[in-house]
Order: sequence, then C-alpha cells, then structure tokens
Amino acid sequence: MYKVMALDIGTKRIGIALSDYLLMLANGHSYIQRQPEDSAIEQIVKIAKDNNVQKIVVGVPFNMDGTQGAQAEDCKDFASKLKGYEIIYEDERLTSDTAEENLRSRKIDFRKDKGLVDIESARIILEQYLAR
Repeated sequence: MYKVMALDIGTKRIGIALSDYLLMLANGHSYIQRQPEDSAIEQIVKIAKDNNVQKIVVGVPFNMDGTQGAQAEDCKDFASKLKGYEIIYEDERLTSDTAEENLRSRKIDFRKDKGLVDIESARIILEQYLAR
C-alpha cells in the first residue's frame, strides 16, 4: 500500500498534501520554502519516503485558454528533479481562489500565513486527482 502526494509549487512556497492509504481522502500536510531548491527537493523526498509515497501529483497552472505559460514550465522543471517517483500533472487553474474560499468558510485567517493557502491548494489538487 502507498500514498499519493500532491504539490502546489509556487515561486516562494510549496504546499504539500497526502492521500490516505485507500486513496480516497486528500489531507493537507505542510508547506516548505522553495528556496534553496536543493533543500526543497530533499524535504519533499523525505516526506515522500516517510509516508510511503509512490506517485506525486504536481499542480500545473495552465492559462485560462489551456496553454502553458512560464509558471507551468517552471513547475514541470521543478518536478523533473523528483527522481524515482511517478509524476502526474494536474491542471490547477483557480485552485488558489478556491483554497482561499475554503479557508474563509472555515473561518481560518490566512492573511498572516499564506502557506495555509498553499497547503489547501495542494489538497484540492490531490482531491481532483483522486476523484478521477
């Protein structure tokens, strides 16, 4: 049995979510700083190993017309450094907006800690993947 990890890769932070072993639930896990990049990769790999992860779902911010811009390429470039895992790309258009709405509805103040939005975005990305 294994878990699936999801990453919401931003320019400053990376939100992380993990599935359960039944691959039914998506749970927010944590966020890490993106820089230095080597350290971010090490932290992601450690979390993956500690949680028996085999697949990593990476949110890719496609443009509204479905094309890939610079940020989408940046996410794919980062993900290519995660060796030994099956990498799956998931469209993450508007997940940050949805994440903020979800946090507001739960009365969680994320203004002082934007990492909470990154975690919730990763959870949404994973939820979308698991629903399929």
